[in-house]
Amino acid sequence: MNTIIKQIEKGKPFFEKISRNIYLGAIRDGFLTAMPAILFSSIFIMIAAVPEVFNVTLPEAFSTWLWKVYGYSMGLVGLLVAATTARCLANSMNRQLSDSGKQINEVSVMLASICGFVMMAADQIDGGIATDYLGTKGLLAAFVSAFVTVNVYKFCVKRDLTIRMPKEVPGTITQMFRDIIPFSIAVFIAVLIDTGVRQFFGTSFAAGVIQLLQPLFGAADGYVGIAIIWGAMAMFWFVGVHGPSIVEPAIAAIIYANVETNFELFKNGAQASKVLTVGLGNFVGTMGGTGATLVVPFLFMLFAKSKQLKAVGKASFIPVSFAVNEPLLFATPIILNPYFLIPFLLAPIANVWIFKLFVDVLGMNSFISVLPWATPAPIGLVLGTGFSVLAIVLAVVLIVVDAIIYLPFVKAYDSELVEQELKNIAAEEVKEELVEEIQEVGATAAVIVDEAKASVGEGKRVLVLCAGAGTSAMLANALEEGAKETGVNLSAKAGAYGSHYDMMKNFDLIVLAPQVNSYLDDLRKDADKLGIKVIATKGAEYINLTRDPKGAVDFVLKQF
Repeated sequence: MNTIIKQIEKGKPFFEKISRNIYLGAIRDGFLTAMPAILFSSIFIMIAAVPEVFNVTLPEAFSTWLWKVYGYSMGLVGLLVAATTARCLANSMNRQLSDSGKQINEVSVMLASICGFVMMAADQIDGGIATDYLGTKGLLAAFVSAFVTVNVYKFCVKRDLTIRMPKEVPGTITQMFRDIIPFSIAVFIAVLIDTGVRQFFGTSFAAGVIQLLQPLFGAADGYVGIAIIWGAMAMFWFVGVHGPSIVEPAIAAIIYANVETNFELFKNGAQASKVLTVGLGNFVGTMGGTGATLVVPFLFMLFAKSKQLKAVGKASFIPVSFAVNEPLLFATPIILNPYFLIPFLLAPIANVWIFKLFVDVLGMNSFISVLPWATPAPIGLVLGTGFSVLAIVLAVVLIVVDAIIYLPFVKAYDSELVEQELKNIAAEEVKEELVEEIQEVGATAAVIVDEAKASVGEGKRVLVLCAGAGTSAMLANALEEGAKETGVNLSAKAGAYGSHYDMMKNFDLIVLAPQVNSYLDDLRKDADKLGIKVIATKGAEYINLTRDPKGAVDFVLKQF
């Protein structure tokens, strides 16, 4: 088993390089930016859908109003993502261009990407345009528009293809003329792409690309496809690379489009049968976090005899219940632990297969709405699928199956830890002899920390980053608590990597959580220009800091 893990670990640099790809990052960050609109619309879906489960018919005027709100939020997600993805990609391109002093106008890029997207996704009808593909169905077209637009702007900016104005002309007017050429080229390319597709296939680019990729989407929606997706996500995380950062951007378009398709089916009285959805990942495949670890802290507390696993279970069951499982992954540890390779890969695959079985064989509805990823998995599963009895049964089944999968491996690892703890007890006498030395070192460390506190200055600000602002909130909260306890004038904020660029200039130190420490070199390039220090943390170190507010403050102060 160790040999297998070592071979897998050799591929870690390659996986990390993929996770830092600016196009995948742009999709991920573009969705993150547009997520408020998606979640907002989902509130109205739930209000409209849940009463129907109990055979309650809403007043027609109220129902029409609900659909209006939904249509002008979720119904325009493709347009929003075309803009946000373009902006995030342009931001990454600008960091590459910064040494040349040339920059892409991010606002202009957003506008051009929107125009290009509408050209490729909307059909002209009497009195206006058809909006069928301006929502999640048009996401693939949104990504194409964003990528084409940003690359056109980059080409023009690097080669100074622009309309030059006299130096007396105000800067805003000059910038407007500077953007005319790349804007025109980008939008015209979108027009040509759509015209070509319409000429040969008789439909818009947005509709045509979905038809073309339908066999692939159908395969991904099958047992093998979903097993590969969530198995790969777990495998990446097992070697220490944030799996969702690699896998989710590749399936983003279809998992959101399928939710809309499911809801249309549900609304029309048919079964919501598309399995591959956002909810399948958030509440089934990654139930309690990547690896389907929801049951693991409870197994530790109920069955473990070692002090280490019992402590980890008590400390991690609350965050894991809200899909923040880094405390469990790094404190156990599960990452690169041979005892947990099999259950960490098998549990997510078993979960998605059982879910598909309930949909295909028992006729349960798949997910018809998008809920916040931090919703406790059983609740998200029941609400997201329309509040059915089968969904409640499924939630129980998944918990039981995951417990059965993990329990033998938990017991095996626990036995080893118990043996190690017995050996440690035998060495206790030796440790007692070192108490005086430790106390002396502690006194010296206290002096050093006090000096650091005196020199750190007033009002230092710390930004903690992780993948989704969940894990980072744990350390940020610990720092805030520790600052109050010690009287240090220090403030901390949690953030998600990818949405930090605009706010990082407001901080003095950036701390990377273990799940994103592969971005250290990329972030340092940006931070060095602003005079900001950046540090990365390791798994056990990070978890210990979240549990020790005073220690977290001391750790941060030493960085200054």
